[in-house]
Amino acid sequence: MDRRISYRNLPQLFLKAREELLCHFRPIINHFGLTEQQWRILRTLSEHEQLEPREICEICHILSPSLAGVLARMDDLGVVIRSRMPEDQRRVLVRLSPKGEAIVAQMAPLVQAQYRLLEDALGKELIQEVYQVVDKLLIAQQTTRVPRVALPELDASLAREAPSGE
Repeated sequence: MDRRISYRNLPQLFLKAREELLCHFRPIINHFGLTEQQWRILRTLSEHEQLEPREICEICHILSPSLAGVLARMDDLGVVIRSRMPEDQRRVLVRLSPKGEAIVAQMAPLVQAQYRLLEDALGKELIQEVYQVVDKLLIAQQTTRVPRVALPELDASLAREAPSGE
């Protein structure tokens, strides 16, 4: 049986591309004392005004348990405001604080300038092609059902042992 996989590792290529692109923006994020997750949240809130935590999780691709801690730290830093919804006290809305808005306002021109530098270096056409291909892929994934391969029973020697309760 041939053990080689003939397809390139697409998820790994996306991760590598993400890292290659993010290295151009990381100095800006670090300059303002933010983590990448905090910046994603600030940018998202600047584009959506206010969101519920579950919406932030979906848009920013942050797991809910992680988001709770990140939002608590951002609240402590004074960059977001969390408030209960009047009609349902169990639900929370998150929005930028004036300090968060000021940080985004200072970062936005730097991020814009970095995108222009990327376009100048790599070509505006290439950047637009990347946007188009990624958009097509995301739309196709949402609109097309991709079947999953049937999984075989695992050989007992390959199965992971369940952790003991001790």
